[in-house]
Amino acid sequence: MIVHVVRSGETIELIAASYGVDPDRLAADNAVPDTGALAVGQTLVVRFPRQVHAVRPGETLTSIADAYGISLRQLWRNNWPLGGQSGIYPGQVLVLSYFDEKLGPATLNGYAYPFISQDLLAAQLPYLTTLAPFTYGITAEGGLLPLEDDQLLAAARQRGTRPVMHLSTLTESGQFDTERGALVLTDEAVQSRLVSEILQTVRYRGYVGVDVDFEYLPGRLAAAYAAFLARLRRLLSAQGFFLWTALAPKTSAAQRGLLYEGHDYAAVGAASDGVLLMTYEWGYTAGPPMAVAPLPNVRAVLDYAVTEIPPEKIMLGVPNYGYDWPLPFVQGVTRAQSISNQRAIQLAIQYDIAIQYDETAQSPFFHYTDDAGTVHEVWFEDARSLSAKLHLIAEYGFLGAGVWNLMRPFSQLWLVADSLYDIR
Repeated sequence: MIVHVVRSGETIELIAASYGVDPDRLAADNAVPDTGALAVGQTLVVRFPRQVHAVRPGETLTSIADAYGISLRQLWRNNWPLGGQSGIYPGQVLVLSYFDEKLGPATLNGYAYPFISQDLLAAQLPYLTTLAPFTYGITAEGGLLPLEDDQLLAAARQRGTRPVMHLSTLTESGQFDTERGALVLTDEAVQSRLVSEILQTVRYRGYVGVDVDFEYLPGRLAAAYAAFLARLRRLLSAQGFFLWTALAPKTSAAQRGLLYEGHDYAAVGAASDGVLLMTYEWGYTAGPPMAVAPLPNVRAVLDYAVTEIPPEKIMLGVPNYGYDWPLPFVQGVTRAQSISNQRAIQLAIQYDIAIQYDETAQSPFFHYTDDAGTVHEVWFEDARSLSAKLHLIAEYGFLGAGVWNLMRPFSQLWLVADSLYDIR
């Protein structure tokens, strides 16, 4: 794999010719529009096929995978344009393998709301070890708020991706609530009912584990939270299930603030089979323009985390989105719009703006002026920034990564991940 940064005057045809690859595949892999329009500074992931197969009449994806001794999931990963679907036609050229040097195995988890596009979900599932439908909430009595997860579970099983139950402090009002989390941690009857319903749901719905995300817990509940997780893990483990926990991005044990104080890294790590470090949202809707996950900030969290939690239990949080800020930024007034990485590229093409790259933050950005005359600042992720983050899995010896979230298309994330790792 090579990450190519588009220069002025380049076209897909010229770029493909310079690397000796098929221009149609290069364009399809990178979601280049039919017009062939490119933005100066945008990235293209270039992959080099080692072995290909031309489809013959009567063949299916399954028969081709069987004939070459590869999994159907890997055949989908090798051919992003298939979109995780089974439709092929005679003469179509499929990639069986690439000249990639993998860094090792990695677990990839992704989060999706029930209303995700089924086509988008199908395209991404082959690149995921696990899928976490977002989210089961908690009633005031300790029951589970229902989640319409049927389609997500069916799609995951069809493509060999294991479903993980996601549990958060979502309430009946649709909001995440500190008090609901506190209730679970301080009321024995409420907690017991919740644990019982979790176990029942995991078994009945066919989940392979639970991913717990209790945020904004006060420090006084840190020990109770770890104890709850340890209790839940014991019960899950006895039935063959695992427990993961999401952690706020701390850089020290003494870090102040409601987001951080209830998460004791050492205690939560010991009580869980795996943890997700939520290493994103430095750039956020109400904050000033900056990268969503600047690499120095991410590293600071990782460097602290490995002093408290075994690296092989850790999953790196990877953002699959960006933000568009109208300028000038006014604290308390300006709100950025969350956009897909693909939309950011489209904006750069639309306004004929060159995308820049911040070498310190390891993130792309640009400015544009909209049709109303308002100046905007955009920060997002591209193949360079995602590659820099994903390399951290091997560097630190992590279990893998969790992608927040799957709701917006960006093929380069999956091309880079599959080029770097053997996805479990």
